[in-house]
Amino acid sequence: MMKLLFISLFAVLLLFEIMENVNVTSDFILLGLFNHTRAHIFLFVMVLTTASISLLGNTLMILLIHRDSRLHTPMYFLLSQLSLMDLMLVSTIVPKMAVDYVTGKKFISPTGCGFQIFSFLTLAGGECFLLAAMAYDRYVAVCHPLKYPILMNWRLCLGMTLGSWFLGVADGLMQAAATLTFPFCDAREIDHFFCEAPTLVHLACADTSVFEYVMYICCVLMLLIPFSLILISYSLILSAVLHMRTKEARKKAFATCSSHLAVVGIFYGAAIFIYMRPKSYRSASHDKVVSLFYTIFTPVLNPLIYSLRNNEVKGALRMCLGQCTALTNQ
Repeated sequence: MMKLLFISLFAVLLLFEIMENVNVTSDFILLGLFNHTRAHIFLFVMVLTTASISLLGNTLMILLIHRDSRLHTPMYFLLSQLSLMDLMLVSTIVPKMAVDYVTGKKFISPTGCGFQIFSFLTLAGGECFLLAAMAYDRYVAVCHPLKYPILMNWRLCLGMTLGSWFLGVADGLMQAAATLTFPFCDAREIDHFFCEAPTLVHLACADTSVFEYVMYICCVLMLLIPFSLILISYSLILSAVLHMRTKEARKKAFATCSSHLAVVGIFYGAAIFIYMRPKSYRSASHDKVVSLFYTIFTPVLNPLIYSLRNNEVKGALRMCLGQCTALTNQ
Protein backbone atom coordinates (compact mmCIF):
# COMPACT_ATOMS: atom_id res chain seq x y z
CA MET A 1 0.00 0.00 0.00
CA MET A 2 2.92 2.36 0.63
CA LYS A 3 4.13 1.82 -2.94
CA LEU A 4 0.65 2.68 -4.18
CA LEU A 5 0.64 5.86 -2.10
CA PHE A 6 4.00 6.93 -3.53
CA ILE A 7 2.80 6.20 -7.07
CA SER A 8 -0.35 8.25 -6.51
CA LEU A 9 1.61 11.19 -5.06
CA PHE A 10 4.06 11.04 -7.95
CA ALA A 11 1.17 10.99 -10.42
CA VAL A 12 -0.41 14.06 -8.80
CA LEU A 13 2.89 15.95 -8.80
CA LEU A 14 3.47 15.00 -12.43
CA LEU A 15 -0.02 16.17 -13.32
CA PHE A 16 0.56 19.54 -11.63
CA GLU A 17 3.89 19.89 -13.47
CA ILE A 18 2.19 19.19 -16.79
CA MET A 19 -0.60 21.68 -16.08
CA GLU A 20 1.88 24.40 -15.18
CA ASN A 21 3.44 24.03 -18.63
CA VAL A 22 0.09 24.04 -20.44
CA ASN A 23 -0.97 27.29 -22.08
CA VAL A 24 -4.21 27.67 -20.12
CA THR A 25 -4.43 30.96 -18.25
CA SER A 26 -8.15 31.63 -17.76
CA ASP A 27 -10.47 29.89 -15.34
CA PHE A 28 -13.31 27.67 -16.52
CA ILE A 29 -16.95 28.25 -15.58
CA LEU A 30 -19.02 25.31 -14.34
CA LEU A 31 -22.65 25.98 -15.27
CA GLY A 32 -23.80 23.40 -12.73
CA LEU A 33 -26.77 21.08 -12.54
CA PHE A 34 -29.46 23.18 -10.87
CA ASN A 35 -30.99 26.63 -11.18
CA HIS A 36 -32.33 28.67 -8.25
CA THR A 37 -35.96 27.69 -8.78
CA ARG A 38 -38.07 26.06 -6.08
CA ALA A 39 -38.06 22.68 -7.84
CA HIS A 40 -34.31 22.76 -8.40
CA ILE A 41 -33.66 23.77 -4.78
CA PHE A 42 -35.62 20.70 -3.69
CA LEU A 43 -33.60 18.48 -6.07
CA PHE A 44 -30.37 20.03 -4.82
CA VAL A 45 -31.32 19.21 -1.22
CA MET A 46 -32.17 15.64 -2.27
CA VAL A 47 -28.82 15.18 -4.02
CA LEU A 48 -26.97 16.67 -1.04
CA THR A 49 -28.85 14.37 1.35
CA THR A 50 -28.04 11.35 -0.80
CA ALA A 51 -24.37 12.33 -0.89
CA SER A 52 -24.32 12.76 2.91
CA ILE A 53 -25.86 9.31 3.39
CA SER A 54 -23.25 7.90 1.01
CA LEU A 55 -20.41 9.48 3.01
CA LEU A 56 -21.85 8.18 6.28
CA GLY A 57 -22.55 4.68 4.97
CA ASN A 58 -19.16 4.17 3.36
CA THR A 59 -17.30 5.61 6.37
CA LEU A 60 -19.25 3.29 8.67
CA MET A 61 -18.42 0.34 6.41
CA ILE A 62 -14.70 1.05 6.52
CA LEU A 63 -14.72 1.45 10.32
CA LEU A 64 -16.68 -1.77 10.89
CA ILE A 65 -14.34 -3.82 8.71
CA HIS A 66 -11.30 -2.28 10.40
CA ARG A 67 -12.59 -2.83 13.96
CA ASP A 68 -14.06 -6.35 13.72
CA SER A 69 -11.44 -9.08 13.31
CA ARG A 70 -14.10 -11.47 11.95
CA LEU A 71 -14.32 -9.26 8.87
CA HIS A 72 -10.59 -9.42 8.14
CA THR A 73 -11.04 -11.63 5.07
CA PRO A 74 -10.35 -11.00 1.36
CA MET A 75 -14.04 -10.43 0.61
CA TYR A 76 -14.44 -7.70 3.22
CA PHE A 77 -11.08 -6.19 2.37
CA LEU A 78 -12.33 -5.69 -1.20
CA LEU A 79 -15.54 -4.20 0.21
CA SER A 80 -13.53 -1.76 2.31
CA GLN A 81 -11.60 -0.67 -0.78
CA LEU A 82 -14.88 -0.16 -2.65
CA SER A 83 -16.18 1.98 0.20
CA LEU A 84 -12.93 3.97 0.24
CA MET A 85 -13.20 4.65 -3.50
CA ASP A 86 -16.85 5.70 -3.19
CA LEU A 87 -16.06 7.90 -0.20
CA MET A 88 -13.28 9.69 -2.09
CA LEU A 89 -15.37 9.92 -5.27
CA VAL A 90 -18.25 11.71 -3.54
CA SER A 91 -15.79 13.97 -1.68
CA THR A 92 -14.15 14.94 -4.99
CA ILE A 93 -17.38 16.01 -6.72
CA VAL A 94 -20.08 17.07 -4.26
CA PRO A 95 -18.39 19.71 -2.02
CA LYS A 96 -17.33 21.84 -5.02
CA MET A 97 -20.76 21.47 -6.61
CA ALA A 98 -22.54 22.46 -3.38
CA VAL A 99 -20.29 25.49 -2.72
CA ASP A 100 -20.73 26.72 -6.30
CA TYR A 101 -24.51 26.45 -6.05
CA VAL A 102 -24.78 28.18 -2.66
CA THR A 103 -22.29 31.00 -3.32
CA GLY A 104 -23.01 31.45 -7.03
CA LYS A 105 -19.24 31.45 -7.74
CA LYS A 106 -18.84 28.83 -10.44
CA PHE A 107 -15.22 29.39 -11.44
CA ILE A 108 -12.67 26.60 -11.39
CA SER A 109 -8.98 26.95 -12.20
CA PRO A 110 -7.28 24.78 -14.83
CA THR A 111 -5.35 23.09 -12.02
CA GLY A 112 -8.55 22.39 -10.10
CA CYS A 113 -10.22 21.12 -13.25
CA GLY A 114 -7.31 18.83 -14.04
CA PHE A 115 -7.29 17.51 -10.49
CA GLN A 116 -11.02 16.75 -10.70
CA ILE A 117 -10.56 14.84 -13.96
CA PHE A 118 -7.60 12.92 -12.54
CA SER A 119 -9.33 12.09 -9.23
CA PHE A 120 -12.60 11.08 -10.84
CA LEU A 121 -11.06 8.82 -13.50
CA THR A 122 -8.65 7.28 -10.96
CA LEU A 123 -11.49 6.36 -8.61
CA ALA A 124 -14.09 5.41 -11.22
CA GLY A 125 -11.55 3.45 -13.28
CA GLY A 126 -10.22 1.69 -10.20
CA GLU A 127 -13.77 0.80 -9.16
CA CYS A 128 -14.41 -0.81 -12.56
CA PHE A 129 -11.64 -3.35 -11.96
CA LEU A 130 -12.41 -3.71 -8.25
CA LEU A 131 -16.02 -4.70 -9.04
CA ALA A 132 -14.65 -7.37 -11.38
CA ALA A 133 -12.37 -8.64 -8.58
CA MET A 134 -15.35 -8.76 -6.21
CA ALA A 135 -17.36 -10.72 -8.79
CA TYR A 136 -14.52 -13.25 -9.02
CA ASP A 137 -14.45 -13.48 -5.22
CA ARG A 138 -18.18 -14.27 -5.15
CA TYR A 139 -17.77 -16.82 -7.94
CA VAL A 140 -15.08 -18.68 -6.00
CA ALA A 141 -17.09 -18.51 -2.76
CA VAL A 142 -20.26 -19.92 -4.36
CA CYS A 143 -18.90 -22.33 -6.97
CA HIS A 144 -15.69 -23.53 -5.25
CA PRO A 145 -16.18 -22.96 -1.50
CA LEU A 146 -13.70 -25.69 -0.46
CA LYS A 147 -10.96 -24.19 -2.64
CA TYR A 148 -11.66 -20.60 -1.56
CA PRO A 149 -8.54 -20.22 0.65
CA ILE A 150 -6.40 -21.30 -2.31
CA LEU A 151 -8.15 -19.58 -5.22
CA MET A 152 -8.75 -16.36 -3.28
CA ASN A 153 -5.71 -15.99 -1.04
CA TRP A 154 -4.41 -12.75 0.45
CA ARG A 155 -1.63 -12.41 -2.10
CA LEU A 156 -4.09 -12.51 -5.01
CA CYS A 157 -6.50 -10.20 -3.18
CA LEU A 158 -3.81 -7.57 -2.56
CA GLY A 159 -2.56 -7.94 -6.13
CA MET A 160 -6.02 -7.31 -7.59
CA THR A 161 -6.54 -4.33 -5.28
CA LEU A 162 -3.20 -2.72 -6.13
CA GLY A 163 -3.80 -3.44 -9.81
CA SER A 164 -7.18 -1.68 -9.66
CA TRP A 165 -5.66 1.42 -8.06
CA PHE A 166 -2.70 1.45 -10.44
CA LEU A 167 -4.82 1.15 -13.60
CA GLY A 168 -7.13 3.87 -12.30
CA VAL A 169 -4.19 6.22 -11.61
CA ALA A 170 -2.71 5.54 -15.06
CA ASP A 171 -6.01 6.26 -16.82
CA GLY A 172 -6.66 9.40 -14.76
CA LEU A 173 -3.19 10.81 -15.32
CA MET A 174 -3.24 10.15 -19.05
CA GLN A 175 -6.68 11.62 -19.73
CA ALA A 176 -6.27 14.64 -17.43
CA ALA A 177 -2.90 15.58 -18.93
CA ALA A 178 -4.05 15.01 -22.52
CA THR A 179 -7.30 16.93 -22.08
CA LEU A 180 -5.64 20.08 -20.75
CA THR A 181 -2.98 20.19 -23.47
CA PHE A 182 -5.60 21.29 -26.03
CA PRO A 183 -6.01 25.01 -26.78
CA PHE A 184 -9.43 26.18 -25.60
CA CYS A 185 -11.75 28.72 -27.22
CA ASP A 186 -12.81 31.98 -25.60
CA ALA A 187 -16.05 30.43 -24.35
CA ARG A 188 -14.87 28.53 -21.27
CA GLU A 189 -18.30 27.54 -19.99
CA ILE A 190 -18.47 23.86 -19.04
CA ASP A 191 -22.10 22.72 -19.15
CA HIS A 192 -21.64 20.28 -16.27
CA PHE A 193 -21.44 20.21 -12.47
CA PHE A 194 -17.81 19.02 -12.46
CA CYS A 195 -14.90 18.77 -14.89
CA GLU A 196 -15.32 15.62 -16.95
CA ALA A 197 -13.03 14.83 -19.87
CA PRO A 198 -15.68 14.30 -22.62
CA THR A 199 -17.38 17.60 -21.75
CA LEU A 200 -14.14 19.56 -21.57
CA VAL A 201 -12.95 18.24 -24.94
CA HIS A 202 -15.94 19.96 -26.57
CA LEU A 203 -14.39 23.33 -25.71
CA ALA A 204 -11.12 22.59 -27.50
CA CYS A 205 -10.24 24.68 -30.55
CA ALA A 206 -8.30 21.87 -32.20
CA ASP A 207 -8.79 18.50 -33.82
CA THR A 208 -9.51 16.06 -30.99
CA SER A 209 -10.28 12.99 -33.12
CA VAL A 210 -7.05 11.18 -32.19
CA PHE A 211 -7.61 11.79 -28.48
CA GLU A 212 -11.24 10.64 -28.75
CA TYR A 213 -10.11 7.46 -30.50
CA VAL A 214 -7.54 6.76 -27.77
CA MET A 215 -10.15 7.52 -25.08
CA TYR A 216 -12.51 5.06 -26.77
CA ILE A 217 -9.83 2.34 -26.62
CA CYS A 218 -9.26 3.14 -22.94
CA CYS A 219 -12.98 2.82 -22.31
CA VAL A 220 -13.03 -0.61 -23.93
CA LEU A 221 -10.23 -1.68 -21.58
CA MET A 222 -11.60 0.06 -18.47
CA LEU A 223 -15.32 -0.63 -18.95
CA LEU A 224 -16.19 -3.43 -21.35
CA ILE A 225 -13.53 -5.95 -20.29
CA PRO A 226 -14.28 -5.77 -16.50
CA PHE A 227 -18.03 -5.69 -17.23
CA SER A 228 -17.69 -8.83 -19.39
CA LEU A 229 -15.77 -10.59 -16.59
CA ILE A 230 -18.51 -9.64 -14.12
CA LEU A 231 -21.23 -11.02 -16.40
CA ILE A 232 -19.29 -14.27 -16.86
CA SER A 233 -18.75 -14.63 -13.10
CA TYR A 234 -22.40 -14.06 -12.24
CA SER A 235 -23.55 -16.34 -15.08
CA LEU A 236 -21.51 -19.16 -13.52
CA ILE A 237 -22.87 -18.23 -10.08
CA LEU A 238 -26.47 -18.34 -11.32
CA SER A 239 -25.79 -21.68 -13.00
CA ALA A 240 -24.57 -23.04 -9.67
CA VAL A 241 -27.57 -21.54 -7.89
CA LEU A 242 -29.98 -23.37 -10.18
CA HIS A 243 -28.51 -26.67 -8.96
CA MET A 244 -29.12 -25.85 -5.29
CA ARG A 245 -31.45 -28.30 -3.63
CA THR A 246 -33.51 -26.05 -1.35
CA LYS A 247 -35.89 -23.44 -2.75
CA GLU A 248 -35.06 -21.01 0.07
CA ALA A 249 -31.33 -21.11 -0.76
CA ARG A 250 -32.04 -20.49 -4.45
CA LYS A 251 -34.35 -17.59 -3.62
CA LYS A 252 -31.77 -15.97 -1.34
CA ALA A 253 -28.97 -16.42 -3.87
CA PHE A 254 -31.09 -15.01 -6.70
CA ALA A 255 -31.98 -11.96 -4.59
CA THR A 256 -28.32 -11.32 -3.77
CA CYS A 257 -27.10 -11.78 -7.36
CA SER A 258 -29.88 -9.65 -8.84
CA SER A 259 -29.18 -6.77 -6.44
CA HIS A 260 -25.44 -6.94 -7.19
CA LEU A 261 -26.06 -6.99 -10.94
CA ALA A 262 -28.52 -4.10 -10.66
CA VAL A 263 -25.93 -1.82 -9.03
CA VAL A 264 -23.20 -2.96 -11.42
CA GLY A 265 -25.53 -2.37 -14.38
CA ILE A 266 -26.29 1.18 -13.22
CA PHE A 267 -22.61 2.01 -12.73
CA TYR A 268 -21.31 0.51 -15.97
CA GLY A 269 -24.36 1.48 -18.03
CA ALA A 270 -24.07 5.14 -17.07
CA ALA A 271 -20.29 5.18 -17.64
CA ILE A 272 -20.61 3.51 -21.06
CA PHE A 273 -23.36 5.98 -22.02
CA ILE A 274 -21.11 8.96 -21.22
CA TYR A 275 -17.72 7.76 -22.43
CA MET A 276 -18.50 5.53 -25.42
CA ARG A 277 -21.17 7.51 -27.26
CA PRO A 278 -20.27 9.25 -30.53
CA LYS A 279 -19.66 12.97 -30.17
CA SER A 280 -22.54 13.84 -32.50
CA TYR A 281 -25.09 12.17 -30.19
CA ARG A 282 -24.12 14.03 -27.04
CA SER A 283 -26.50 16.20 -25.06
CA ALA A 284 -25.27 18.28 -22.11
CA SER A 285 -28.52 17.96 -20.16
CA HIS A 286 -28.57 14.17 -20.58
CA ASP A 287 -24.88 13.85 -19.68
CA LYS A 288 -25.33 15.77 -16.43
CA VAL A 289 -28.25 13.62 -15.28
CA VAL A 290 -26.57 10.33 -16.23
CA SER A 291 -23.34 11.39 -14.48
CA LEU A 292 -25.28 11.61 -11.22
CA PHE A 293 -25.72 7.83 -11.25
CA TYR A 294 -22.03 6.93 -10.98
CA THR A 295 -20.92 9.97 -8.96
CA ILE A 296 -23.63 10.06 -6.27
CA PHE A 297 -26.33 7.38 -6.52
CA THR A 298 -24.16 4.27 -6.98
CA PRO A 299 -21.87 5.16 -4.02
CA VAL A 300 -24.90 5.29 -1.72
CA LEU A 301 -26.21 1.94 -3.01
CA ASN A 302 -22.93 0.02 -2.73
CA PRO A 303 -22.76 -0.18 1.10
CA LEU A 304 -26.47 -1.08 1.23
CA ILE A 305 -26.35 -3.79 -1.42
CA TYR A 306 -22.92 -5.32 -0.85
CA SER A 307 -22.45 -4.89 2.87
CA LEU A 308 -25.27 -3.79 5.16
CA ARG A 309 -27.52 -6.64 3.94
CA ASN A 310 -24.85 -9.12 5.04
CA ASN A 311 -25.49 -10.90 8.35
CA GLU A 312 -21.84 -10.71 9.41
CA VAL A 313 -21.75 -6.98 8.82
CA LYS A 314 -25.02 -6.50 10.70
CA GLY A 315 -23.58 -8.52 13.57
CA ALA A 316 -20.48 -6.31 13.61
CA LEU A 317 -22.72 -3.23 13.58
CA ARG A 318 -24.78 -4.49 16.52
CA MET A 319 -21.61 -5.24 18.47
CA CYS A 320 -20.23 -1.77 17.75
CA LEU A 321 -23.51 -0.14 18.80
CA GLY A 322 -23.53 -2.26 21.97
CA GLN A 323 -20.01 -1.13 22.86
CA CYS A 324 -20.92 2.50 22.21
CA THR A 325 -24.02 2.17 24.41
CA ALA A 326 -21.97 0.58 27.21
CA LEU A 327 -19.41 3.38 27.07
CA THR A 328 -22.17 5.97 27.13
CA ASN A 329 -23.78 4.39 30.20
CA GLN A 330 -20.43 4.29 31.98
